[in-house]
Amino acid sequence: MSGPTEHIRVVLADDHSLVRDGIKALLQESSFIEVIAEASNGEEALGMVGELNPDLLIVDIRMPVLNGIQTVSKLKETSPDVKALVLSMHDSDEYVLNSVEAGASGYLLKDTSKDEFIKAIQTIVKGEKYFSADISTILVKKYLEKVKTPSSEPDSIPESPQELVSLTRRQKQILELAIGGMSNKEIAEHLGKSIRTVEAHRFSLMKKLEVKNLAELTLKAKELGLIS
Repeated sequence: MSGPTEHIRVVLADDHSLVRDGIKALLQESSFIEVIAEASNGEEALGMVGELNPDLLIVDIRMPVLNGIQTVSKLKETSPDVKALVLSMHDSDEYVLNSVEAGASGYLLKDTSKDEFIKAIQTIVKGEKYFSADISTILVKKYLEKVKTPSSEPDSIPESPQELVSLTRRQKQILELAIGGMSNKEIAEHLGKSIRTVEAHRFSLMKKLEVKNLAELTLKAKELGLIS
């Protein structure tokens, strides 16, 4: 093994075998990282962690049997010394905040660079936290909201329709570009993201607004005041 970095043993959990293959190949380009086991769901992952005692569990959010957030939560009960890194294509506030509350030491999007991925793993194994820039923005925003809201103040009722819908920064960008006539490929090129990432955000956006096509999306966005 070359370099000063300590050997890091990883269990990888994702329900898509092709995704696991890609992540494993990328990680094992680094001489100090070894993927010692792979799981297709959270329950399998916890069993492997209990048996092999790795340094880190890398887990996807959306998996059968136990999803990523449930897996991280149970990991803290069964193997508290094993760190958890969530690797997901979803940057929704809900997923990020729930992952952190469950005990995840880091959260990265699947379109992150190899260098940042390796840096996150090294940081987390050292006992620190690591969140990509977009994810850190979500966490800071939530913290500031808590600071600004007096604890004695009762829950407020939304005063305008758009307050009923909370979109991430990325979803707002994609909404504006899609309504502006850009295809998924054009949006991906404009934002410097993969088409798969844009498709995932767009699907999440349409599900959140309860629409089925671009025409309905445009009308709903106007109704809610999300666009002028």
